[in-house]
Amino acid sequence: MTATTPVFCTIVPPHVLDKLAQADDPALSGPARRTLVADSARRTRRRLTAVGVVPTATAPAGDGATGGPHRTIHDCEHGTALPGREVRGEGDQPGSDATVNRAYGGLGATFELLLTAYGRDSLDGAGLPLTASVHYDERYANAFWDGEQMVFGDGDGEIFLDFTLPVDVIGHELAHGLTQYTANLSYYGQPGALNESVSDVFGSLVKQYTLDQTADQADWLIGQGLLAPRVTGVALRSMKAPGTAYDDDVLGKDPQPATMDDFVHTGRDNGGVHINSGIPNHAFYLLADRLGGKSWERAGQIWFDVLTGGELAVDASFADFARLTLAAARSRFGDGAEHEAVAKAWSQVGVPTA
Repeated sequence: MTATTPVFCTIVPPHVLDKLAQADDPALSGPARRTLVADSARRTRRRLTAVGVVPTATAPAGDGATGGPHRTIHDCEHGTALPGREVRGEGDQPGSDATVNRAYGGLGATFELLLTAYGRDSLDGAGLPLTASVHYDERYANAFWDGEQMVFGDGDGEIFLDFTLPVDVIGHELAHGLTQYTANLSYYGQPGALNESVSDVFGSLVKQYTLDQTADQADWLIGQGLLAPRVTGVALRSMKAPGTAYDDDVLGKDPQPATMDDFVHTGRDNGGVHINSGIPNHAFYLLADRLGGKSWERAGQIWFDVLTGGELAVDASFADFARLTLAAARSRFGDGAEHEAVAKAWSQVGVPTA
């Protein structure tokens, strides 16, 4: 297996926290600034780890292809030392902490989708144990995959609620681990936006699988239920209608484009990885909507085949990814409806496949 480059990936984009950090109300700006500082420190540590300056923690070895997850949930007790105190292991009964129970359930739901739909045993395909830490820091307004484990904040209570509430947030962050162990997409520009989009896709599929929804029944929202009641918005992102997830006096307006006509050129947020991911997100939604039925069965299978097929370069562009999805659709389903739907979806968002 080729070496992977773990990256630090958060569910709430830096541009959202930057906006909050400028708020006049200290109840909003304080937690946002604290979260930005914490994220910056973790991001720096991850970069140093990647180049060998900081030794990486050794994850517990898997037991091979067991067909079942190996989950461990830890409680940071509002500190920042990871992983924290172990509070629930695999097979343990639910306790009184709903956050712990949701994290445990979300790890299991993601594991089940990968195994049942795609025959993959955990993120690495070899039974990788799944570790999560909850109650991270004080009023921490984010959740992240740090290259080794999941971490969830409790939110600031003003803009963001508990980050274990939406199961797609859990699925999204774990999918960064899936990408890390497969295509290992770099985290800048278009490959970084693809990295984020793949996580949104599989996060949404985890939610749809858990709820047994068809494509037309799904809301295609990422982080629905995460925003506090005071926020004018429904979620962090919309795959069905990028740019419409929120329009709030404090947060501003959702900046995601739906097509290449509105591609955002920026040096911030690693070249706009959380913004331009709206384009491949929308392509996946259009494909799943056109095919109908359970999105993980055909649309998701095509995306999974590309991610795990070994041909997706770490610096792949949207067009590179699109061409591989066409090839994957033909390889698995022939030249029928699936291949046509893939071509149509990318055409609608302005990404060339020729």
